[in-house]
Amino acid sequence: MLSRMVFCFMIASSIIGCRSAQEEKSIDVSVIVDGRETSYSFSNDLTVDQVLAGAQIELGPRDRISHPIVSPIVDRMRITIRRVVEQDVCEQEEIAFEQLLQPKEGIPAGERQSGKVGAPGIREVCYRVVLEDDTEVEREQLGFPTVIRKPINEVMFVGTSNTVQPVAIAGRLSYINHRNAWTITDNAANKRQLTADHNLDSLVFHQRQDGKGLIFTSETDATDEFFNELWIIDASGDAQPIRMAPTDVLFGEWRPRTSNEIAYATGERSPGTVRWKALNNLWLMTIDLESGRTLGIDEVLPESSGGLYGWWGMNFAWSPNGNKLAWVNADGFGMVELADKRLIPLAQYAVFYSATDWVWLSQLSWSIDGQLLAGVLHGAPLGNEPAETSPIFDLVISSVDGRFSARLLSSAGMWAAPAFSPDYAARGAEYSAGYLAWLQAREPENSMNGEYDLMVADRDGSNRRRIFPLDDEPGIRKRDFAIRSRDYVWSPDAQFIALIYEGNLWLIDVASAERFQVTFDGETSNPVWTE
Repeated sequence: MLSRMVFCFMIASSIIGCRSAQEEKSIDVSVIVDGRETSYSFSNDLTVDQVLAGAQIELGPRDRISHPIVSPIVDRMRITIRRVVEQDVCEQEEIAFEQLLQPKEGIPAGERQSGKVGAPGIREVCYRVVLEDDTEVEREQLGFPTVIRKPINEVMFVGTSNTVQPVAIAGRLSYINHRNAWTITDNAANKRQLTADHNLDSLVFHQRQDGKGLIFTSETDATDEFFNELWIIDASGDAQPIRMAPTDVLFGEWRPRTSNEIAYATGERSPGTVRWKALNNLWLMTIDLESGRTLGIDEVLPESSGGLYGWWGMNFAWSPNGNKLAWVNADGFGMVELADKRLIPLAQYAVFYSATDWVWLSQLSWSIDGQLLAGVLHGAPLGNEPAETSPIFDLVISSVDGRFSARLLSSAGMWAAPAFSPDYAARGAEYSAGYLAWLQAREPENSMNGEYDLMVADRDGSNRRRIFPLDDEPGIRKRDFAIRSRDYVWSPDAQFIALIYEGNLWLIDVASAERFQVTFDGETSNPVWTE
């Protein structure tokens, strides 16, 4: 009986054991991460995070997972993990250059000439990039691009098709076009290029009284020790320019009534937006006209600080007969005492603070008899503004002996640039006469950047009239604030005024106000006109 009970128990146990083996669970799970897929089998219930912990798989803070980590696993579950990385990336991109077509004097109409080779620029752009399994899925730009190198636009010169009326002119009219020297004689259509590749910087551009000798400064490369060189050319022939000894020249003029004397002032190269620091000196040099060689040199003014804003330098103007010399700096003008090498002031005023890298200087003009100077005086403030920022600029006439100074016109404008004409005698007149010209600001309180009209009056300021431009035309604007030359000049017979208007040279008949356009490419400056 007992043996039978034991057997039955063994059979029952066997049946129960077989039944447990058949009913034991097997949960198959695969995990896809880091480019690999791994399979796992589990016999008990787990959650996703337990599976990852057992497989020693760590999640990053931005990783993406296909199932919530607290989810229980089920058979044949595929758990996918995408590794998410966020990083900042900076890349350099090319900036395309443009091709510019620019009119130029001296090229036949319809033809083209290479002017400047273009080059692309480079800018750096930074992004915040999101990668999923090393594949970019999102990109966001950070801030604005930084320009590392600006593009250099390609310039192609094209010939102008405009024709010039052959208006008869007296003497020789020279000017700068595309940073080279040009000249005109006999009639306005007779234009001739004097230099080809001299890169004139406009600091010096002056013609001898007889119209033959022309001196100019050419800009040098930034690697040179000096910022410019002084050159001479015989404008009456086909001679080549000759380099003279002076360098770093800020002012240069022929001395009137002489054939080979030049006054000049110098500076020195300076880093920054302004290329120079003035030495505020003045030299009188005698040269050999054939070779440009220096024959003699005398110091007129020794080096000095130059007073307020002296780093910019002074300007000078010879009297018509060459025996007197006027000076002007940022806060006044006067006479140079040649014998004693000192400056005698005639007018003083507050400097003009322009908040720019140039300094305003009055432009001076001598009366034909050498007794008067016409200039511009920085006027008193309109209200409570500092004297240095006053917008008022008055036209004044001063006697060179200092006995009187008269305000001829209030609020003429900072670029008024008064200019006495040469003497002229009308047909049948018993005595010679003359004019005074100036530029009148249309908005005197905004004269630095505003428009101007060309005005002409008798020498005493009476009989004023505007001769250019017309009522409905834009006014004259100062294009080169830092250039020392005038924007207009009288003809030697006082019949015409040569004027720069919108970058082109115009001739204005003083008596009739008839006008003639001479250049058409917008790149003309610095007219000089002598016999």
